[in-house]
Amino acid sequence: MRLTGDAMTSEEVLQEFREAGALWEGHFILASGLHSPVYLQKALVFREPARMERLARAIAEKVRARGPFDIVVSPAVGGIIPGYEVARAIGLPAIYCERDKATNQFVFGRGFKLSLGARALMVEDIVTTGVSSRECLDAIRKAGGKAVAAACVIDRSGGRAEIGVPLVALAELDIPTYAPDKLPPELAKIPAVKPGTRQKATD
Repeated sequence: MRLTGDAMTSEEVLQEFREAGALWEGHFILASGLHSPVYLQKALVFREPARMERLARAIAEKVRARGPFDIVVSPAVGGIIPGYEVARAIGLPAIYCERDKATNQFVFGRGFKLSLGARALMVEDIVTTGVSSRECLDAIRKAGGKAVAAACVIDRSGGRAEIGVPLVALAELDIPTYAPDKLPPELAKIPAVKPGTRQKATD
C-alpha cells in the first residue's frame, strides 16, 4: 500500500480507478455537455479513504515544488474531498467555493475567507475543459488571494486545458470528447447516459 508520497505513474492512477470500479466505457454526457466514450466515476474512488489518501499524498509530493502555499481551495462539490486530502497531506487548511444560485458564479460562503495575498493551491478532481478550474481561480483572486498553481487527480484533456496557472496532474490522459452534433458514428449508435443518473455501470 502506497502511503509514502512516492511518485505515481498515470497507469498506477488508472489502476486505482479500475480497482474501484470507476473506469466506465460506453456513451456518456459529461458535466460540460460534451460526449465521451469513457467516464471516470471519481466518487467510487473518493469513497475509499485509504485509496484517496494514496492519491492525495502523491499529488502533494508532485505539487510541492510549486509552493509554498498558505491554503488549499477547491470548487464544490467534486473538488472538496481531493482538496481536503491534499491539504491534509501538505499540512494546510482547506476551504471550497460553491456556485451562487443567483449568478451561477463561484463564491465563498460558510464563513470561508482568504487573507489578502494568501498563496492558494487550487485542487480539482478531474479536468476536462478547464472551465470550472478557471472559475474557481477567478473566485480566489476576487476574494483577495493569489492563485499560485492548480492540481488535479486526472487531466483528461491530454494537457490541452488552459486554466491560467500551472496545472499539476497526477495523471494526464487524452480521452476524446465530442460536441453533441459531432459524434462519431460508432458513438452515436450507443444510447447516451448522464452518469449522475446512471444506476449501474458497465465495465
